[in-house]
Amino acid sequence: MTDRPAQRTPNRQLAALIAEAGFSNAGLARRVDQLGLEHGLDLRYDKTSVTRWLRGQQPRGTTPALIAEVFTRRLGRRLTAQDLGLDACAPVYAGLEFAATPEEAVDIVSGLWRKDSGSHAELRKIAFTPAGLVVPSRDWLIGKADDRVAREPAPRVPPQGRPGAAKPQPLVPPRMRGQAERAPGHKVSGGDIAALRSVGELFRTLDDRFGGGHARQALVRYLEHECEPMLRGSYDEQTGRRLFGAAADLTRLAGWTSYDIAAHGLAQRYFVQALRLAQAAGDRAYGSYVLVTMSRQAVYLGHGREAVQLARVAQQGVGTGAVPVVQALLHASEARAHAVLGEVRACTAALVRAERALEAARPGDEVPYWAAFFDEAQLADEFGHCHRDLQQYRAAAQHAERSLQLRAPTYARSRLFCRVVLATARLGLGELDQACALAAEAAGQAAEMRSARAVEYVKEFERRLEPYRDAAPVRSYRERVAALG
Repeated sequence: MTDRPAQRTPNRQLAALIAEAGFSNAGLARRVDQLGLEHGLDLRYDKTSVTRWLRGQQPRGTTPALIAEVFTRRLGRRLTAQDLGLDACAPVYAGLEFAATPEEAVDIVSGLWRKDSGSHAELRKIAFTPAGLVVPSRDWLIGKADDRVAREPAPRVPPQGRPGAAKPQPLVPPRMRGQAERAPGHKVSGGDIAALRSVGELFRTLDDRFGGGHARQALVRYLEHECEPMLRGSYDEQTGRRLFGAAADLTRLAGWTSYDIAAHGLAQRYFVQALRLAQAAGDRAYGSYVLVTMSRQAVYLGHGREAVQLARVAQQGVGTGAVPVVQALLHASEARAHAVLGEVRACTAALVRAERALEAARPGDEVPYWAAFFDEAQLADEFGHCHRDLQQYRAAAQHAERSLQLRAPTYARSRLFCRVVLATARLGLGELDQACALAAEAAGQAAEMRSARAVEYVKEFERRLEPYRDAAPVRSYRERVAALG
C-alpha cells in the first residue's frame, strides 16, 4: 500500500502511545492488518510501515481510523486519529466511533449520508465487525450526557468592496452548496421536526410492506439534503434535542434498511451513529432501542454472545423506569440471543420476563411510537423464533400460528418471516406437505419484496429440505418456486 511522502517531524504522540500500549512495531502492524480484515480490507503493513509512521509519514485512506481503533481496544479509552498525530480519514471510515461531541457526531453521520447517497457500491460491501460493538455500547452506557446541543445563528457577513462588487459567497462548506433550499444558519422550527417525523413514518411503512431495498436510497438522500442542513442550522436547546431525536430515528431506519439488503457493515455504522445521536437528544429509552436493533443484527449474523451483551446493556441503560412495553421488547431481544446460542434456561427466563412485562402494560401507558409495534402478535413471533432455534418445534408452531392470526397485514415482511418459522416447525414435526405449502407462499411473497433477509429466510428453509429432496412435496415446492423466476 502506497503512503504519502514522509514528513520531517517525528510523530512523538504515536511513539508515546506505542510505548504505553507495550506494542512492538511488528505487533502494531499485525494488529492493524487483522483489524483491516474485520472491515473487509486486505492490508499488508509490517514493522517498516510503523517505522515510517513514527518518522512522520501519514498512512492513507482508512488506516488512521484503524490504528486508532487498535489503540482504543488495547488501552480501554477512546482515541482518535488526531490523538495519534495522524490525519483524520474520511468520515465514512470513522463510522464505528462514538463521537465525543454532538458536532463531531454530525460530521461523522453526514459523511456517511453523503457517501451512501452516491454511487459508492463498495460502501455496501464493508464487513460487519463484532468487535466494533464493544466501545460504542460501553460509551453510551457510562458516557457523560451532552450539556448543550443548541446552535447559535451564523453571523451575517457584510458586503465587501466597492459598490457594485460581486455579492460574497455564503460561508457554507462546498459539499453543502446546492444541496438544499435552506440558507446557511437556517433556524429550525417545530414544523421542520414534524416533517422529519412524518418522513420516518412513511419510510417505515414502505420498509414493512416492501422491504428495505425499496426506498432506502431515497431515505439516505433525504437525510443528506434535508436533515444535514437542519443539524447545521440554528436552534435552541429544546428544539435541538428534538432535532437530534428525529435524526437518530431516521439514521437508525437507514441502518435497518441497509441491514435488510445485507449491507451489514454499513448498517452497523448507521446504528452506532444513531446511538450517538440519541444521546445528543437526551433520549435514553430510544438509545436502548438502537442497541436492541444492533442485537437483532448480531443474532441474524450468528453472533449470539455479542447480541446478549447488547440486550443487557440496553436494559441497564434504562433501568426499571421504562414502560412495560419497552421492558418486554428488551427482554424478548435477550431471549432471541440466548436461543441462537442454544441456552434453553436463559432463553426461557428472558421470555418469561418479556411476557410478564407485556401483561403489566395498561391502556394509559405512554408507549413511545417506536415501541408501539410490540404487542401480543410480536411477542408470539419472538416465542416462535426462540422455540424454532431451540428445536422445540411444537411450541414454535403454536406461537407462530398465533402471531399470524394476530398480526396486521401491513407488517408483510414480519408475517413472511413468521410463516417461514411455522414452515420450519411443521418440517421438524414431520409434516412435509404443510411445511412446503407454507414455504411456497412465503417464497411468493419474498419475490414481491426487495429484502435480502426475506430471501435468506426462504433459502435457509430450503437447506433444511435437502434430506427430503426426492419427496413429491419437495419436488412440487421447487417447481412452484422456479416458476416465480
